[in-house]
Amino acid sequence: MPTTLVECVPNFSEGRDPAKVDAIVEAMKVPGVYLLDREMDSDHNRCVITLAGEREAIEEAAIRGVGKAAELIDLTKHQGAHPRMGAADVIPFIPIDGVTLEDCVAMAKRVGAEIAKRFQIPVYLYEAAAASPERQNLENIRRGQFEAIRDEIATNSARRPDFGEPRVHPTAGATVVGARKALIAYNVFLNTSNVDIAKKIAKAVRFSTGGLRFVKGAGFLVRGMAQVSMNLTDFEQTPIHRVFEFVKREAARYGAVPVSSEIVGLIPKAALEQAAEWFLQVENFDSSLILENRLAAVVSGKTAGGGFRVEAVGGLRAGIEPFIEQLAAPTATPGGGSAAAASGAMAAGLAAMVASMSRGKKAYLQSESQLSEAIAQLSVLREELKAAIDADAESYNEVRKSYKAAKESVDGNKLVAAALRQATNVPLGVAERAVEVRRIASELKPITNPNMNSDLVTAIALANAALEGALANVEINLDSIKPESAEDEAFVAETRVRAATLKASVEGLHR
Repeated sequence: MPTTLVECVPNFSEGRDPAKVDAIVEAMKVPGVYLLDREMDSDHNRCVITLAGEREAIEEAAIRGVGKAAELIDLTKHQGAHPRMGAADVIPFIPIDGVTLEDCVAMAKRVGAEIAKRFQIPVYLYEAAAASPERQNLENIRRGQFEAIRDEIATNSARRPDFGEPRVHPTAGATVVGARKALIAYNVFLNTSNVDIAKKIAKAVRFSTGGLRFVKGAGFLVRGMAQVSMNLTDFEQTPIHRVFEFVKREAARYGAVPVSSEIVGLIPKAALEQAAEWFLQVENFDSSLILENRLAAVVSGKTAGGGFRVEAVGGLRAGIEPFIEQLAAPTATPGGGSAAAASGAMAAGLAAMVASMSRGKKAYLQSESQLSEAIAQLSVLREELKAAIDADAESYNEVRKSYKAAKESVDGNKLVAAALRQATNVPLGVAERAVEVRRIASELKPITNPNMNSDLVTAIALANAALEGALANVEINLDSIKPESAEDEAFVAETRVRAATLKASVEGLHR
């Protein structure tokens, strides 16, 4: 699995020539990047490509796609229902795993600068990457489309690009690059060809003209039907079913009804679960009632044969029970060191959950950057602490092996000392990470939902347990080292200082 996972959904101004779209997709084939979806629409004359991959790889894929689009698409000859300003019209980056929205902002800036440098295409930054509030909304940047930008870019300061010279590429226009949360491109078709009705509904539903928060909308004539075309920028706060019901009610005012709707690109599973709960009116619904979700919860891992092992017990217990039973078994590993690491990982997970459930909410918008930073740090800490669960057991096993090997080697004490140093470093690292988790969890209290305070208290308690348990393992390993060299003596002395500093933080706890 990639260590970082970013989604990129470039929109290109070509929806009628499959060969051109194939060539653009081919240009974006970079190792570490995966094609998830491609959509073409001849009426809009636009295609949407959905990619996912590692951070650096997906940056290069996006840049190459822009370059190929500039070769193949001539905006002076382009016509379509959808507004456009560039051959590669918009390039958004969306954080998925191991990255934050701020990371994607940095990606957008790097990619924007490189596009301007390689292809002489001016670039504007939008959404979270915007340099000014008026450029957060894409429609503000794209107003008047390619032709208006071409005419004004050199003389109107509001049209100056963020990267590149103040002149459009003669055939590829300009490109918008940004960072945002997962977006749902959602269109509703009406049983009328009167596009004015779609435009009136779009005006009513979009936030910029008094409608629903996190909705952008416009009206078009597509396939002979009036279409309300929308982008839902935060489906958790403005769910898709609410948008559909709003459009349906507004359409009724003009004697029209929705006949179908479509998703352009991909949609998060949670959005469909919300819609199912709403329209089916299922009592006490939650996602664990879905068969596939329940199966995923009880699948505890792959067996040696490559299949899946499903535990007899269900729910959350299935995932943790094997580890607890291993701790209870009459074997030396896993032991206290692994348990301490697991406690730290759970603490990081709980704190990340609290931060994630507050980020993006209206009441905590002023703390958005702090919450994003906390989530990013906790993600790294959680992974490192999870890795330490096995690392602690492995280091102990290496110590046992070194004692056996020492009986047959003239350098026996050196072998043992080396193994003990490693066995000491693992819990020391756990202790240091536990301190960081505890610090972040404490700092989250004033900037997150107070109803989740008990989760943070639990996270802090788990971090404290991880810290104390890990320090106990450090101490017992240091006591076992019999220095054979100046290196050993320096290691013991330095480690005792580091451990004492961490221990002092335990003794001065403020929970």
